[in-house]
Amino acid sequence: MKHLILGALLSMAASLPSFAQTPASKPVSIVLVHGAFVDGSGWKAVYDILTRDGYEVLVVQNSTATLDGDVETTREVIRKAGKPIILVGHSYGGAVITEAGSDPKVRKLVYIAAFAPEVGESVYELATRPTPGEAGAPLLPPSGGFLLVDPAKFPSAFAQDVDPSITAFMAAAQVPWGLKAVEHKIVGAAWKDKPVHYMLTTQDHMVPPSTQRFMSSRAKAKLTELPSSHAAMLSHPREVAAFIESAAGEAD
Repeated sequence: MKHLILGALLSMAASLPSFAQTPASKPVSIVLVHGAFVDGSGWKAVYDILTRDGYEVLVVQNSTATLDGDVETTREVIRKAGKPIILVGHSYGGAVITEAGSDPKVRKLVYIAAFAPEVGESVYELATRPTPGEAGAPLLPPSGGFLLVDPAKFPSAFAQDVDPSITAFMAAAQVPWGLKAVEHKIVGAAWKDKPVHYMLTTQDHMVPPSTQRFMSSRAKAKLTELPSSHAAMLSHPREVAAFIESAAGEAD
């Protein structure tokens, strides 16, 4: 009987599709940094494309409780990369890569609908800039030192072009965003010294497009616009992956 069961299991395993990844052959590594209210799993589709195309890809899992803590966590991942790095940040992750990007292994910074603070500036200051005619993020009042997006408004504000069943779960599974991360003033801005690529999401209801344009212009970034919600890596993973690969392949 044991032989029959083992044979059946081996037969089932042989019938499953292979998901073996292409060995990392590209000359750079890519480090992906998520934003607030979510975790690194949101990069899954982009990760799959980049690894298939031969990149070593590392995904940071930040607590988003404090900016200092997230910067150190990101630096730990940077140390693990085997090659020079393209450092990618989404949303609040842009503030993280702005500081962590000073590491000498980092060659370029890639911002996806992301905050790019100046030295002495916080994400809070950027998030509260006047943006006439544009909606701001529907945040609930702080509780216990943390912020959340109003769950009822999360799907339409964060990812209106993503399957509602996914966004409903995301709203319920939010990671609280610490005020110590939101209000922390940046002490170093790597975008001042390194090449910057910025993807502006024109249908964004979390980080207004005009704020994104201001930040990308200030950082002298190479700008690409995408008609996407804030969650571009979920709704347009192929375009986001292609944008990252383009940045990785260009000699800035």
